[in-house]
Amino acid sequence: MDLQALARAVGERIAPGAPAEAGWWLPVSLLVAAVVVTAPPLWRLTRPAVTIVHELGHAFVGILVGGRFTGFVVSSDMSGHAVTVGPRRGIGRVLTLWAGYPAPAILGAGLVQLALRGWAGAALFAVLVVLVVSLLFTRSVHTVLAVLAAAAATGALWWWGSPGLVTALTLAAGAFLLLGAWRHLGAVLSSRRRTEDPAHLAQVTGIPAMLWSLSFMLVIGACTVWAGAALSALLP
Repeated sequence: MDLQALARAVGERIAPGAPAEAGWWLPVSLLVAAVVVTAPPLWRLTRPAVTIVHELGHAFVGILVGGRFTGFVVSSDMSGHAVTVGPRRGIGRVLTLWAGYPAPAILGAGLVQLALRGWAGAALFAVLVVLVVSLLFTRSVHTVLAVLAAAAATGALWWWGSPGLVTALTLAAGAFLLLGAWRHLGAVLSSRRRTEDPAHLAQVTGIPAMLWSLSFMLVIGACTVWAGAALSALLP
């Protein structure tokens, strides 16, 4: 395939299509996402995707507030951490620390909206580009493998999937990230480890960790309502 043909093929795959229509595929996509998040073997396999988005959320906001992103790690126990170089105090530091837990919900709700509006191909392409670029910042073998697996799955769906399949699985991915955000929040609410983001935020600001967890809950809840409103117009 020459460059002109490749450019045309890429353009066809990122061009917006018609908005999604109601059908059996909608509840099936949501059911797939729910099963993946609630079935322990499937959750263990797919949870790194939520952790990757969590860490890249820290990195993205850290860069926005003037920091320098140097790398991130997804550990074998599915925890992770991102490293940004910048002030150790101040609003920038607070926003960077805060961004992790809401990031999967924000991206998930965005994917739901884009899938329903015919932009699933463009959304997957953007996700693929971010994953490929993020490989430059991986700092462990396990992280490389996790990001490569996510990029390979995203790229294969985007390139070879039919428009209907791309829309259905993009919707399922968005719902998965939303549900995964709630599950991650549940884990942090039941944990008292001082290495968790709410504890770090409490150390930096003096504001109790529970209030930071409540802020995560409010944002994730708002994202869920936003996605749910779009879905309710199509669900039978």
